[in-house]
Amino acid sequence: MNSAVPRYQGAAVGAETARLSHFIDGRFVPAGRSSFENRHPATGEVINLVPEADSAAVDDAVKAARRALKGPWGKMSEQQRSVILRKVADGIMARFDDFLAAEVLDTGKPKSLASHIDIPRGAANFNVFADQVLTLSTETFRMATPDGAGALNYAIRGPRGVIAVVCPWNLPLLLMTWKVAPALACGNTVVVKPSEETPTTATMLGEIMNEAGVPPGVYNVVHGFGEDSAGEYLTSHPDVDGITFTGETRTGEAIMRAASKGVRPVSLELGGKNASLVFADCDMDKAIEGVTRAVFANCGQVCLGTERVYVERPIFDQFTQRLKQAAEKLKPGNPFETATTLGPLISQVHRDKVLSYYAKAKAEGAEIITGGGIPELPAPFSAGSFVEPTIWTGLPEDSAVMREEIFGPCCNIVPFDEEDAVIALANDSPYGLATSIWTENLTRAHRVAAQVEVGITWVNSWFLRDLRTPFGGSKQSGIGREGGVHSMEFYTELRNVCVKL
Repeated sequence: MNSAVPRYQGAAVGAETARLSHFIDGRFVPAGRSSFENRHPATGEVINLVPEADSAAVDDAVKAARRALKGPWGKMSEQQRSVILRKVADGIMARFDDFLAAEVLDTGKPKSLASHIDIPRGAANFNVFADQVLTLSTETFRMATPDGAGALNYAIRGPRGVIAVVCPWNLPLLLMTWKVAPALACGNTVVVKPSEETPTTATMLGEIMNEAGVPPGVYNVVHGFGEDSAGEYLTSHPDVDGITFTGETRTGEAIMRAASKGVRPVSLELGGKNASLVFADCDMDKAIEGVTRAVFANCGQVCLGTERVYVERPIFDQFTQRLKQAAEKLKPGNPFETATTLGPLISQVHRDKVLSYYAKAKAEGAEIITGGGIPELPAPFSAGSFVEPTIWTGLPEDSAVMREEIFGPCCNIVPFDEEDAVIALANDSPYGLATSIWTENLTRAHRVAAQVEVGITWVNSWFLRDLRTPFGGSKQSGIGREGGVHSMEFYTELRNVCVKL
């Protein structure tokens, strides 16, 4: 297993176990507390040892980022930064196989999925924002003055400063670059804290940054945990000017408390308990394919995934049976094999959490349509964090399984009779991240989409993303929007200049 770890400057790959480093001021730095183990979720084997940053290491990273703002990076034009970002994208694609191997080892997700989504999107994020920064406009207003000469107001944008980028483990490279790319495009510098579960690709990106000509201190990476570790040290650091985070809502609340000291802005994409609404006039094949992906893709570890499925009663039995068949066709196992379509959960700890909800569903009277346990796999995958894709029906709306985010490959299917009733059910959640609507009635699609209280609604699709569009959640699913100009709004300070004529 260790021989599959890609070789790069940030990891000394030896006969035993690779060792990661922090990336600070353009150099790979092993400093900090003692190391912790990063394990492959599919087998439990140790991939690499990761240094935990102490407060001094985090301070070094923030200071390096602060210095870089005043160095060559701060003097570059948008065009110059755009050229460098494109080189970063090219560097990722040139090392595609290395990034892919690292991402599969860290997350356990099937190679077929990571090669199609994670690595290409990780590179695409830099190209998208390299374009976006060149077309970013501001407002200009002429105004009257008492002397009749008038005045001219125009807005300018400047970088916000040092940005703390705190990343999740489910889409490590994709969601990290989704934040780093616009931050750098706008002239900021960043300190990245990847998840302790998936530290490798963020570290590898340091080498790509150096090769692309990104000056030292512009991109920094510190490893560790949350409370009393790198995450807390970074988000509470007084020289951090803004914080962006994707992850669970409780962590987002802690980051908001930290950001309140110094009144730093935050961009938070948090949890979800997303619903799919399947109407009787849907294209059944399309709906089955889409809902199957929405529930089970990445073993259900997708913030936009579906855990509540509402199906109009005339097609409820047929839809349930076909979704069951689709779930039972999923093949868990070695994520590097093309035949594998279902990876493991990220860790044994997370598997325990998901299995606790499987137990709650049974205790709450759910009818188990399929799954509900642990698949039987040969060694070494028998030691991995796998669970069965699971479908229930019959759970009450106020049950924990229907109210709380599970983040696993499971859903409860509920029949409905009236359009207004299913909209109310979809909205009866503390979360408001995403939904998908399945209907061939265009009028209904627009009508329902306008009433669902979420940040993004798909009609007859799922996970279809134009990177220029606003992305984020409402209610407990987050604050702010990312994507296109909306990312630029967070990563810049907008200033007005008033010129008396």
